[in-house]
Amino acid sequence: MNSAPDAKFRKHMKPHPAAHFISRELSWLEFNQRVLNEALDKGSPLLERVKFFSIVSSNLDEFFEVRVAGIKQQIESGIVERSVDGRTASETFRAIHKRASDMVAAQFRCWKEDLVPQLAKHGIRFLHPDSLDTASKKWMDDYYQQQVRPVLTPLGIDPAHPFPQLLNKSLNIILHLEVERDGIASNHLAVVQVPQVLPRLVQLPSPENQRDYVFLGLLIGHYLADLFPGTKILGFWHFRVTRNSELYIDEDDVQNLLSAVEHELHNRRKGAAVRLEVDHETPPEIYQYLLETLDLTDADLYLIDGPLNPSRLMAICAGDHSPELRDRSFIAPVGSGLRNVTDLFGTIRQRDILLHHPYESFNTVVDFLEQAAVDPNVLAIKQTLYRTGGDPRIVGALMSAVRNGKQVTAVTELKARFDEANNILWARRLEEAGVHVVYGMVHYKVHSKMALVVRRDEDRIRRYLHLGTGNYNPSTAKLYTDLSLFTAQAEFGEDATNLFNLLTGIGQFQGAKKLLIAPFTLQERMMGMIQQETTNALAGKPARIIAKMNGLVDRTIIEALYEASSAGVQIELIIRGICCLRPGISGVSENITVRSIVGRFLEHSRIYYFANDGSPLVYVGSADWMPRNLYNRIEVVFPIEEPGLKARIIDEILTRHLADNTKSWILQKDGSHCRPAGEPAAEKYNSQVDFLELSLGHSPKRAARTAAKDRAKQATAAAKRAKKPSAQSGHKISKRQ
Repeated sequence: MNSAPDAKFRKHMKPHPAAHFISRELSWLEFNQRVLNEALDKGSPLLERVKFFSIVSSNLDEFFEVRVAGIKQQIESGIVERSVDGRTASETFRAIHKRASDMVAAQFRCWKEDLVPQLAKHGIRFLHPDSLDTASKKWMDDYYQQQVRPVLTPLGIDPAHPFPQLLNKSLNIILHLEVERDGIASNHLAVVQVPQVLPRLVQLPSPENQRDYVFLGLLIGHYLADLFPGTKILGFWHFRVTRNSELYIDEDDVQNLLSAVEHELHNRRKGAAVRLEVDHETPPEIYQYLLETLDLTDADLYLIDGPLNPSRLMAICAGDHSPELRDRSFIAPVGSGLRNVTDLFGTIRQRDILLHHPYESFNTVVDFLEQAAVDPNVLAIKQTLYRTGGDPRIVGALMSAVRNGKQVTAVTELKARFDEANNILWARRLEEAGVHVVYGMVHYKVHSKMALVVRRDEDRIRRYLHLGTGNYNPSTAKLYTDLSLFTAQAEFGEDATNLFNLLTGIGQFQGAKKLLIAPFTLQERMMGMIQQETTNALAGKPARIIAKMNGLVDRTIIEALYEASSAGVQIELIIRGICCLRPGISGVSENITVRSIVGRFLEHSRIYYFANDGSPLVYVGSADWMPRNLYNRIEVVFPIEEPGLKARIIDEILTRHLADNTKSWILQKDGSHCRPAGEPAAEKYNSQVDFLELSLGHSPKRAARTAAKDRAKQATAAAKRAKKPSAQSGHKISKRQ
């Protein structure tokens, strides 16, 4: 949690002790526990639970590849220092191991004792090769001979054959063999890598309404004698190695960033090992051999009672089978203000447009780019690309625009973690098509989401701008909650133009009138708005902050929130993931509540609300309150100024999130989370379900009742404030009737 605080903000704030902060790493593990809780929730559709079970593992993979790898490097460096929560790197690592081990054990108990039996009841079975009937066995024999055997490579381990270099996160089999030569038996070890090019789950021919699978690793294990003829297989076990996957690029010392990233991507596959996962039945002498070979210790070992790499289980959700085991299907409608609109640019000229994804279709964003590509009046398009997913419509629109004679610039972030290879591929294709591709800025990731269209209208040249909280990726836009703003306001366009000029040229930041841009003005302006709420509270004025984000780590902002809370500001935080702020500390954070919403959609939008003495300020953007967003990335946070759109965010979106008592978790003082406390007979309310209903034109009464309760709550707080000026409340948020 290394921030770059501005001295003028820190000098008036009293530094807080380590006990007032929660470990970043342990907070992240608590987030992953909330994901696991979705898999454990028997009230959710079965295949949705399987998805969450798989996501737990893919989340842990990235956590070990990046965060744990970094902790281990700190330990090995010999530098002795404490993190903001007071732990040394070694103490943090031990706490991670204990918490992660408990989580993995609970995860696979869920798999073995709950999910597998329930799936079997619905005709989805995972079979062992030894249990197959004759027909299935014959099919498996043919599949092995035709599809699997040709791509297998048996790797013996002896003085002539050293232990192989295993790829990051690849599934492998280690064998214990007995070989007899000249009447003398000797034992050997060997390794077989499970091919990544083949599906990890092999679906067997089965009757209708039944789906039978064999894990590829078990299928290969069944035929190991074929790979090692003349030997006796004494045992085989699956294992998996996770490696350090951080990229290490000295941008001051490279002439070609693209080539440097490509080189580091190759190195990532063979980075230092940081975790070993093995079958829980693996003998100690086998996993100890693996640990020693990989230069790991017992603290890096995880015994798995189930399938290694469960992320491949997502395959059972493919296709249109078993609709009764899934969430109700949903196709996002076009935003209500854009239905039957043919002239998108004309509509944006008239008013700003706000969209709430995935409840309102992301296709409008694609349409914006596609229309710009073919519109003869459009002169230029400039866009940032962080994670596109290689969507042919997004990049296709940019390529089409070049063919139509427009000037097109794409600022592509090559260092978007785990999307580097994909971004390199599409950057090259864009360049080949004639798009001017810029690879971000030296030392800063370009994480902002903006697309600027320059158009010659009848009266003058005008700039049309799309700003968002999420990536230009239509696939993830169906799963992530995000906000989009379309505007033709001149000051927004001027700020965006200046920022693009900074990204593509060489020069100094020229400031901005409307946009808050990191690393230049964002942290300072956020601190200023927090401190204004503090000042208002001390003056007896309404003071309230609501902030929705993915993570809260920056120490400077946390301490400013503590100061605001101590002054009486009501602070309500909606934080999906990491939160290093500790709520509920008497005299420090007792006016702060922190909730996390984990549901069908990944909460991804960032929204910042400040009561501002009755004239609320609302900002939306790409940045969390984390050091990397505030100081090490190019981020854009933008104001919502049109009164109707501002009211929509306050009354419709934030109110619903704060009312959620079904998919939300409340952060406790000790760092744990629990469901919201309420009356036993309280009506269950799921904000994401409510947003779905709202997008389809329904008007749930629950939201209105929630808003009424909120108004009553604020009225009570105001009455208390009148009696006791030092106890401040906040600006009310109400549902529009």
